[in-house]
Amino acid sequence: MNRHITSFPQGTLKVLSQWNWPGNVRELENFIERAVILSTGSVLEAPLSELRSSPDPSAGGGSAIEESERRLIVKVLQEVDWVIGGTAGAAVRLGMKRTSLQSRMKRLGIVRPKVGSRA
Repeated sequence: MNRHITSFPQGTLKVLSQWNWPGNVRELENFIERAVILSTGSVLEAPLSELRSSPDPSAGGGSAIEESERRLIVKVLQEVDWVIGGTAGAAVRLGMKRTSLQSRMKRLGIVRPKVGSRA
């Protein structure tokens, strides 16, 4: 993702190792990937509050991490007028491959709004 994270705060490591990770390794991987994207320096800035406020999976809906990831992707897509690929596209801004972004959009149920319904 063209980021150079050199430090992983001890408190963050402790919280991540104690979390249940109901989505298994993929959820952890997605969480770390988003943390890297959101970090502004060389220290990993993990949004640990999302883990503490994650909804009960039995209540339905996605996890707080998935919802936060969904909001981030939609925000970037809106900023680039829903252009996914290319040098000015959302995939580059999110630090991922175009195909990875498309797969993630499908998994999160993100679809481009019809013309005239953009907010």
